[in-house]
Formats: sequence, structure tokens, C-alpha cells
Amino acid sequence: MSKSTVFVQAATFAAAFSLTACIGTSQCPSPDVKPTETPFTKVIGQDTVQSAETQTGKYSEMQVVTGDSASQILDQFKLSTPDQILTPEQTPTILVQTRVDTVLMMLPPCDKTHFSHCTLETTMDPYKAFPALANYVFSYADTLSRAGQTDSASVILNSFSTMAPMWEKWQAHSDTLRKAFGKRREEKAKEFESMALQIQNMNRVQASYSMVAETADSLIAQLAPGDSLANWAKDQKKIAYTNTLKKASKEFNEIKVLADEKAQFAEARKQTETFRIRYRDFEDTLHVQAFLNHVDELEKATDSETAKMWEKQDPEKALAQADTLIANEKFDKAKDLLNKLKTSKLRKEANEKYIVLADAYCNKQRKTTSQIFAKSLKQTDEEKKKKLLNDAIAPLDKCLAEFPETTQREKVESNRKFIEKELAK
Repeated sequence: MSKSTVFVQAATFAAAFSLTACIGTSQCPSPDVKPTETPFTKVIGQDTVQSAETQTGKYSEMQVVTGDSASQILDQFKLSTPDQILTPEQTPTILVQTRVDTVLMMLPPCDKTHFSHCTLETTMDPYKAFPALANYVFSYADTLSRAGQTDSASVILNSFSTMAPMWEKWQAHSDTLRKAFGKRREEKAKEFESMALQIQNMNRVQASYSMVAETADSLIAQLAPGDSLANWAKDQKKIAYTNTLKKASKEFNEIKVLADEKAQFAEARKQTETFRIRYRDFEDTLHVQAFLNHVDELEKATDSETAKMWEKQDPEKALAQADTLIANEKFDKAKDLLNKLKTSKLRKEANEKYIVLADAYCNKQRKTTSQIFAKSLKQTDEEKKKKLLNDAIAPLDKCLAEFPETTQREKVESNRKFIEKELAK
């Protein structure tokens, strides 16, 4: 089917499916009277449309008709689109093939036997498509009228007189379809009710994600994509995932304590493998393999010469010494001592003291930055001021490099960004 045929059918879809209005000055024929056939010329109002040859072949002029035969005649008659109206000097009556791309984008799904553009994937928003198509028709009729083709414009506008009863039929059909859809939805809900209740109950008792996911996936597989029940099942999977992740994280943290604080490496590995089997869906999220690698490194450090030194030295005294070193701002010595203490039985206490050391060191660096920045504010020479600002950034970089795990990190990064803005002025 040609594009012109699709356009006329598209226009009549929104405007009217039949031309029942009397056109121009011609009198409407009686439904029982068979129209007189004239091979080449028919008068439409005051316009005479002659046969014309286009790129797609020869077409006879439009006839005045009523009823269902209108679409058949319109199939043979091609109206001009607004951007294709030719001036009287070029040709006053030529029939130009229309461009229908704009209209086709707004058409609903339909039977391929009637419209060549139809595909199952075609969708329509009636709140946009119908008004857009109507406005297109109005604009098109106005353009035809301005070009002197007033009767052709009237043909289009008169068609709107048939729309009211058609809208009533469409609305009635819409109500019928909605009732049918609701019935199908109820039948489907009843069919899958037991499975839906099972999923809901599993989440209520916080069953494992794998159990909920298996049942939900089975339900989703039986439904069409986008189905409301399928969407509900997906949401239930998310709830189960969140619940199980929270539970898994708590258990995994307890396993970490065995390695990081109690140096029970073998037991930590054993429990991690069991954990991995139970929570396979969360292995990547919780970085299980990375933790096992961490356990290996800790065990190597514990078996080292440094670890053996605590057989002769008292780790508690060393921990107290670390406190003194931090207070006296001897940060390098304190860091070295605490790293050695991490291989002792006071591993937990050493880790906690290490954070205290990191914060003390970074607070010192921030204080230095503050002092340098204060000097920069008093400096009138721009070059010297910029140098001071760069110097003020250096202590902050030292903090982040030495102790990236510091609790002061957010404050340090905020201070750095502030000074960078001052440099950019």
C-alpha cells in the first residue's frame, strides 16, 4: 500500500471514517440512488479536479460520495501536505503525494490487513496522539485554504461532523474492554494466588534470598513482561535481598573478628567457606575472597620474626609506650610500634590505638595548614600568596598518604577543596 493511502486512512481515523457531510454546493444524493459515473471529471463545490500524473502513476479526480465508499475513493485521491502546496503558476490542480511520517508515529496498533505501517510493537498515548492528529488536520486544512484550495479544505473539516457518535461507540467499546481486562486480571490473580502468598509469607519470616528468588522467578516466568504481578514479585525479591544482606553482613563481621582481633586464622577460614556456601548471592558484594586473602597475609605476619619477639617482651608495656609516643607527637615511632603490636595477642587493642594515632597525626597536619593559610591572607603579593596556599595543601596530602583510614578524612578533604578554590580566584 502506498504512503498516500496510509495518510488518508490515518487522517480519516482521527477525523472520520466516512464522509457524510454535503460538500460545496452539491446536493447529497439519496442512499438508494446509484451515483452517475463520469470517467474523468467530477465537480467538488466550485473546484474542478482534473486527472493528473504523479511519480506513483495516474489518479482520477475525487468524487462526492457518502458512506463506506469514501475510503475507497480517498485511496485514489492524494491531498497536498502543507509543505508541498504548489503555487498556481506551477500547476493549480496537481495531486501531490503526501508525506505521512508525522502521522504514522502517532497511530495505534492495528490490523496489518488494513494499514501497512502496523507492527505489534507500535504503541499510542491517546492523550497525545488524538489531539496532535486533530491539530495536524486543522493546520493542514488552513494551509490548503490559504493556497486557494478551499473545497479540499472543507472536505477535511466537514468530516468532523461524524465524530460525535463515533466517540460514543469508542467509549462504549473502551468500557467493554476494561471490564474484560479486569476479569482476566482477577482470573490471573486467582491462578497465582497461592504462589504469591507463599512469597509474601517467606519475606514475613525473613527467609533466605535464594528461596524467595527461586519462587519469585518461577512466578515471573509464567507472566508477561511488565505484568503488575510480575513487578510485585520483583519487588519482593528486592525486599528479600535487603533482609538477607543485612543478616549476612552481621555474620561476616563476626568472622572478621576471629582473624583481625583474635588471630584465629584457621577457624576464620573454615567459617568463611561455610558462609560462602550459604550466601553465594552476596559473595561479591561482601568481598569474601578479598577477606580470605587478608587472612593469609595476617597469618604470615603473625608467623614472622616480629611475632616471635612478643614471647620475650610484654605487649602491654609496648601499648602503653605507644600512648606516650603519640602524646609527644613522635608519630613515626608510634606507628612502627603499633604495627609490630598487631602481631601480638593485643591485636585488637593495637588496631584501635592505630586509629588514635592516625587522628592525632592528621589533626597536627590540619593545624599546620591553618597557620600557613592565615599567613596567606595577610600577603598582598599574589605570587607569594599562591605559594603559601600551595604550602598549606602539602600537610593535608601528608595526612591522607600516611593514614588513609583516619576518621578525619572527610574534614581533611573539605579543607583541601577550600584552599583549591582560593587558589583558583
